[in-house]
Amino acid sequence: MGKILLVDDDDQLRGSFKQLLEQEGHEVRAAASGEAALLLVDEAMPDAVIMDMRMPGLDGLATLRLLRERERRFPVIIMTAYSTTDAAIEATKLGAFDYILKPFEIPDILALLDRALEAGRVMRAEVRLAPAGAGGEHVEALVGVSRAMHEIYKAIGRAAPTDALVLLRGESGTGKELVARALYQHSVRSTQPFLIINCVAIPDTLLESELFGYERGAFTGASSRRIGKIEQAEGGTVFLDEIGDIPLNVQAKLLRLLQEKQIERLGGREPVKVNVRIIAATNRDLEAAVSAGRFRDDLYYRLNVVTLRLPPLRERKEDTPHLVRHFIRRLAEEMEIPAPAINAEALERLSAYDWPGNVRELANLTQKLLIFNQGGPITGAEVSAALTPAHAAGGEAVVQDIGQSPLTVYVSRMLRRHPGEKGFDNLMDEMGAAIIREALDLYSGNRSQTARMLGLSRPTLLAKIEKYGL
Repeated sequence: MGKILLVDDDDQLRGSFKQLLEQEGHEVRAAASGEAALLLVDEAMPDAVIMDMRMPGLDGLATLRLLRERERRFPVIIMTAYSTTDAAIEATKLGAFDYILKPFEIPDILALLDRALEAGRVMRAEVRLAPAGAGGEHVEALVGVSRAMHEIYKAIGRAAPTDALVLLRGESGTGKELVARALYQHSVRSTQPFLIINCVAIPDTLLESELFGYERGAFTGASSRRIGKIEQAEGGTVFLDEIGDIPLNVQAKLLRLLQEKQIERLGGREPVKVNVRIIAATNRDLEAAVSAGRFRDDLYYRLNVVTLRLPPLRERKEDTPHLVRHFIRRLAEEMEIPAPAINAEALERLSAYDWPGNVRELANLTQKLLIFNQGGPITGAEVSAALTPAHAAGGEAVVQDIGQSPLTVYVSRMLRRHPGEKGFDNLMDEMGAAIIREALDLYSGNRSQTARMLGLSRPTLLAKIEKYGL
């Protein structure tokens, strides 16, 4: 859910679109012109703006230019009915998050809006370099008092003001995204766009066009020019997460970006100048990948200039109590429950564990402790109970723990009703339907919030709702 400023001179479209967004749970303010939008923006304080390109008086470009003089950290989505995209490219250079061609499919614009709201949240959410962390709305923290973390804080302080490419290395869950955001927020580009691109979340066949865009006719279905993520972040910072997994053809184009500050859209013939800072991250052994021919050696040397290695949690166990207290405060606030205390025995047991999933795993387990806490301080026994099913060696403890749960009763009943391989498929469908139904009930039918909670894209959720007849 977000606060949306909708700007369009078409009364019918503006009204119906406003109603649709409100049905999705968004708070919507509407303006019929660029002039009205500029008067309304300070009062509305939107999380995102959706604006038509062609309007009488101040058009979309002129309005965007004036909006960006005030604030650059709310995303602006441009709507245009014209497939010639010179104006859309200019809008991108001015800092528009993205654009969409009219007429558009409702799931497409809602999915784009979800991505824009998340990008805006990331840009605005402050990352504090605080050893003991800090709570508060829109605040996250790199937490730790260990020598290793103090070295990270100092490195961020040195690298952030520069425009240098930074490579973050470390195991999954060590906080690479938080460090990237801290580098961005303490940089001279902190008022410009910040985009996070998870390279493994995008299929290899789509990654090149997502990053660099494409020209009309570049491939079947490319009916208009499309601006890629790199151009969308013009003037700002791009965080390329899991860069060690990108295919070799994309590596070549990325090398050109780093060396020449140029890209070439898929199907294009002319290079495009871009002004972005790159922060990259990987949990891969890049040296081994270079030796195996899976990663270009010239790209490796280009990346390996300013490198920060984030230590796994097992190498800084003295930070575990500080992290636990930080997560208790932050998660209790998000869950709108009182933050319980935690006793010394519980902290000792948490500190003794090696945390193969690192800080992310610790955060997830802390949330579980809060959910099942019955009041009073969190105890060592609660920690042991929470650790046993998820982390015990072997399967016996897992079966024993979930054997008493309602989920196991449900699964057992379904298996008896649907034995065999076909039964397993039916079971998965029934469980999927049940989970989505419960999530929809939890969020009063709001599909955008349900999709975010389940970790699905909105189109995927809509497809499953249709499949399960919910």
